[in-house]
Amino acid sequence: MKKLLGYILTPIFFLTFGLFLGIFHPIQWVCYKFFGYKAHKSSVDILNFFLTYSQLTLLNSVSFKNNQQLPTDRPIIFVANHQSMYDIPSLIWFLRKHHPKFISKIELTKGIPSISFNLKYGGGANIDRKDSKQSIGEIIKLGRRMNEKNWSTVIFAEGTRAKDGQMKPFQVGGIATLLKIVPKAVIVPVAIENSWKIVRFGSYPLGTLLPLKWTVLAPIEREDKPAEELVLQAENAIKQHIGQ
Repeated sequence: MKKLLGYILTPIFFLTFGLFLGIFHPIQWVCYKFFGYKAHKSSVDILNFFLTYSQLTLLNSVSFKNNQQLPTDRPIIFVANHQSMYDIPSLIWFLRKHHPKFISKIELTKGIPSISFNLKYGGGANIDRKDSKQSIGEIIKLGRRMNEKNWSTVIFAEGTRAKDGQMKPFQVGGIATLLKIVPKAVIVPVAIENSWKIVRFGSYPLGTLLPLKWTVLAPIEREDKPAEELVLQAENAIKQHIGQ
């Protein structure tokens, strides 16, 4: 029944999702070129509100839970599990007051309305996975911006999407590099649930009637712990929350 519903509703979702991407591309351009970072960020936030709640066209519910007292006077490294591309708009929208940035493949900075423009000019790190020197350099620049502007970064520490929802071991590299540049940052795990089911059957049909959940877990202070221990602590916290 859900799959049949997906065949019916998926075209409506893609039309809605694509329409918002198309509408906000020129809006982002105008905001960035004429009014600067603050206006551009506001346009990106509003875009991702609409992208997040486009899930309603699939009859999917969206739930964000944050019972933590997160600092606003220091950078945060949000560490999340990764289940689908639809994880990202909600993280941008719900964590917007922390100015979340992403580490993305450089290929994504071209050809995608709204998304490519934001990746190119939004202040994140766009890395070439075939060039380790360039990748480390971009992450270092991002860390410096975090220090200077009190921004935060979201890292999908698995390195790739978990297509069946089963978490892969977290990788330490990017987080360790950021911690060297942003030693005062706090690590905050974010657990994502059921997003993988949206693309369980591929890009068509998409999943319907899903309870999509994003939950902010307890912050992890560095306290001179090695990066490996901090990442493992974040990984275990997310696993425990999602029952793995």
